[in-house]
Amino acid sequence: MSSVRGARHARAWLIAAALSACALAATSLTPPAAAADTPPYTETYRPQFHFTPERNWMNDPNGLVYYQGEYHLFYQYNPNGNSWGDMSWGHAVSTDLVHWKQLPLALSHDDKEMVFSGSAVIDRNNTSGFGTPGNPPMVAVYTSAFKSGGKQAQSLAYSTDRGRTWTKYQGNPVLDIGSTEFRDPKVQWYAPTKSWLMTVALPTEHKVRFYTSKNLKDWKLLSDFGPAGATGGVWECPDLFPLAVDGNPRQVKWVLVTNVNPGAVAGGSGTQYFTGDFDGTRFTPDDDGSYTPPSGTVVQDFEGAGFGDWTATGTAFGGGPASGAVDGQQTVTGFDGKGLANSFHGGDPSTGTLTSPGFTVSTPYLNFKVGGGRHPHEPGTAVDRGPTPEGTVLADFEGGTYGDWTATGDAFGTAPATGTLPDQQQVSGWLGDGLVNTYRGGDTATGTLTSPEFTLDRDYLDFLVGGGNHSAASANRTAVELVVDGRTVRTTTGRDAEALDWASWDVRDLRGKRARIRIVDDNTGRWGHLNVDHLVLSDTRAEPLTQETAVNMVIDGQTVRSVTGPDSEAMDWASFDLRPYQGRTARIQLVDRNTGGWGHILADSFTAARAPARSAVDRASWVDYGKDHYAAVTWNDAPDGQRYMIGWMAGLDYAGATPTTPWRSAQTVPRRLTLRTVDGRARLMSEPVPALSTLWRQPTTTTGLTLISTSRPLPAKGNALDIEATFSVRDAARFGLKVRTGSGGEETVVGYDRTAGEMYVDRTHSGVTDFSPSFPGVQRAPLKPHDGKVRLRILVDWSSVEVYGGDGEATITDLMFPDPASDGVRVFAEEGSVKLDRVTVRQVGSYRQ
Repeated sequence: MSSVRGARHARAWLIAAALSACALAATSLTPPAAAADTPPYTETYRPQFHFTPERNWMNDPNGLVYYQGEYHLFYQYNPNGNSWGDMSWGHAVSTDLVHWKQLPLALSHDDKEMVFSGSAVIDRNNTSGFGTPGNPPMVAVYTSAFKSGGKQAQSLAYSTDRGRTWTKYQGNPVLDIGSTEFRDPKVQWYAPTKSWLMTVALPTEHKVRFYTSKNLKDWKLLSDFGPAGATGGVWECPDLFPLAVDGNPRQVKWVLVTNVNPGAVAGGSGTQYFTGDFDGTRFTPDDDGSYTPPSGTVVQDFEGAGFGDWTATGTAFGGGPASGAVDGQQTVTGFDGKGLANSFHGGDPSTGTLTSPGFTVSTPYLNFKVGGGRHPHEPGTAVDRGPTPEGTVLADFEGGTYGDWTATGDAFGTAPATGTLPDQQQVSGWLGDGLVNTYRGGDTATGTLTSPEFTLDRDYLDFLVGGGNHSAASANRTAVELVVDGRTVRTTTGRDAEALDWASWDVRDLRGKRARIRIVDDNTGRWGHLNVDHLVLSDTRAEPLTQETAVNMVIDGQTVRSVTGPDSEAMDWASFDLRPYQGRTARIQLVDRNTGGWGHILADSFTAARAPARSAVDRASWVDYGKDHYAAVTWNDAPDGQRYMIGWMAGLDYAGATPTTPWRSAQTVPRRLTLRTVDGRARLMSEPVPALSTLWRQPTTTTGLTLISTSRPLPAKGNALDIEATFSVRDAARFGLKVRTGSGGEETVVGYDRTAGEMYVDRTHSGVTDFSPSFPGVQRAPLKPHDGKVRLRILVDWSSVEVYGGDGEATITDLMFPDPASDGVRVFAEEGSVKLDRVTVRQVGSYRQ
C-alpha cells in the first residue's frame, strides 16, 4: 500500500514518519487543535471544502469509482486512532465531487492482514461471478499486508449493494509473488482485449508492473516499466489512463502516474507522471530519459592522482579521488571519467571536509554531480562543538541528586545517571559526571522531571539533549519543554541518537516571565527515552553540530548554497545559481559530518556554466510541485469520459505530527485533468472540479491596481477562499498575493518570481511550522507568462493552500496552520512594479452544509 512508505523500511514508518518531524532544532510548541468538547468539523485547522473524516487518521485515496450517480471515495483509515495503524478502508460518497457524505467503514483490518491501498471496479459483465448480470458487483482490488512475515499480495472484496457492505473473497490473495514490496493495484477494464488490466507497484525496484485477467481472480504478467524519471524514493500508487491531446479524440496519449517518496521535486513525497503509448501489453514513454548538460569550463573533475589545491580534513575523503566504490560500499554509478570525491573511506562513521581554494564567481551557474547521503545543511549548526555557553546554570545534574527538581514515574530513577545505562547503546556528549537518562530498565519506563520556577532573564536557554525523536505533536512524546503561565511554549526532542548535542531556545520575547522546564518521557516504544544535561540561561546561542552530507558554496564564511545527496550511490546533476554572487570570492566545500546510515557524500564534474544542469528530478514531469500532494489516483468510469484525480494532502516527512485532532489529514480538492501540447510535448493540465462553484459565497473584485515595491490589503478576508488573479508583468522581481495574513507577520505568500520564471508558495511564516524542520520553506513550479500575463487561482482553506498557475500547467499544494484570526489578503510587488489587472476573492462554504 502506499501506507507506510519507505524503501525496505515500511514498518519503520510506523515509528518514523509520525515522529521524525521534530529534530534537534529547538521549537515552539504546536498549540492544541481544539478543545475536547469542540463540535466535529469546527475545530481549529479543520478544512471546510476538503474532505476529512470526522475523526482518526486518514491517508491514501483508494477505490475511486463512479456508479449509479455516486463518486465513491474509499481511503486508508485507522478506525482506532489518530495515528497510522490498523489500516482499513474508510468510505465517503458524493454526487458532484464537492459535497461528501461519510459512510461506515468499508473494509476492515483483521487478525491476519491490514487492508492497504488499491482500486475498485464495476464488474458489469459479472466476470468474477460475485454478482449477477442484473446486479453487477463492485469489486475492490486491494493489497493484503499480512501481519505475519510482512508479505504483500493482491486480494479481492466485493459488494452488491453499491459499496455499502463488503465480503472478502475466500480465495485471497489472487496475486502473490512472495514479495514484501508489491502493492497498490489500480485495475480497469481494457476494452480492446475485453479483459481487466492491473497496474501495480514494485516500490523498491522503481517499477510498475502490468497484469491482465479475464475474471479478476487469475492474473497473467504482461510487462514492466521502469526505472525511469525520479527514482530517489519508492514508487507507489500507480495509475494508467488515456487522455485526448488538445481535446482531439483521434490523438490520444496514455498517462502513467507514479507517486514517489522521498526524492520528489519538493524534496519529500510527490506525484510524477509519464506520457506515452500503451499497446495493451507495454507502456512506452515519449521521453527516453537521455540528457546532455550545458557545456562550460571544468573547475574540478577529480581525474588526477590527488586533490590538487583542494584541502582535505579528517579521514572520510582518503588521500585522493576514488575510482568508484571503496571498501564496503555499494556500486557507485553516474560519475564522469575515472575519478570522483567519495567520503566513504572508512565507512559511514568517518567524517571530514574537502575544500577548494577561493575563486572569483564569474559565471551564472556551477554545475556538478552529487550522490550519497540525504543529510541537508542546516543553518545555525557548527562543524565543531564550541565552548560551553556562559550564564546562569539551571541544572547540571552533578552531585548525585536532582536537587529541587520534582520527578514522577519510574523513568528518572532517584538520582541522575552517570553515563550509559544497562543494555543501552553508548551515550556521549554530556558534561561532567551526571545527566538525565530515562533509559531506566529500557524504553518502557515513563515519567516527568520538572524544575522549580525561575525567571527568564537572558536571551537564550541552552541545553544538551539526546535520545528519542518523539515530538510534542506525537501521541507519546519524549521532549524537553518550557512552561510559562501553565502553557508549554517551547519544546525540543532528540534525533534518535544517544549522543547529546546542543539545543537552544530563543526566549527574548519571554524576558521577565516566570517559567519551568519539564522533561517528559511518555514513550514506551523504540527510542522511548531522553538524555538531557547542562541547562543554562545565556546571552549566547549554543550551536548544535552539523549532521550534514552536503556540497556547499561558501562565501565570507557563510554557506549560501547547499545540495545534499539522495540516499543513493547513483550520482546525478545538480546546480548552484551564482547570479547573486558575481564578483565575490567563493569556495566549494564538500562536508561529511554524519556518522550514521548514508553518512557520506559523493561529488564530481564541477563545471562553471552559463545555464543550469538539471537533475532527473527536475527533468521529470510532476502533477504537483508542493510538499503535500501524494498517493494521487483517478476515478474509474467518470461520466462523459472525464478524468478526475484526488490525492492525499500530506507530506510524509511530517504527516504523523501535524497539529490536528481528533482527525489527521485531508484529501485535495478533486481535479479535472486534460492534456495540452506545450513546447512540442503533451503536458498534464489540472483545474478544480467545476462544482466547487456551488460553495462560492460573497465575491469581492478589485481591478486596475498598480503596485511599486509595496504591499497593500485587499477589501476581502476569510479562512476559506477561492481567489482568481491576473497580473500584467512589468519589472517587479516578485509579485503576487499573501493569504491568511495576520498579526506578528503571519502570512502565506503565493507569488511569481519573474527572473526565475517560477510561481512559488512560501509558508515560512504561515503559522505553526515547528513540528518538523522540513515544514517551513518555499516550493516552486516553472510557469511562463501568457501574453505578458500571469494568472493564479488560489484555493485557501483553514489549513491548506492549492495554487493553479496559468491554464493549470503548474500546481502547488501545501499545508499551513495559521492562527484563526489570520484571515487577511494582501497584494504585493517587490523590487519594481506590477499591474494587478483583476482579482476576485470568493468566500467558500463548507461541503457539509
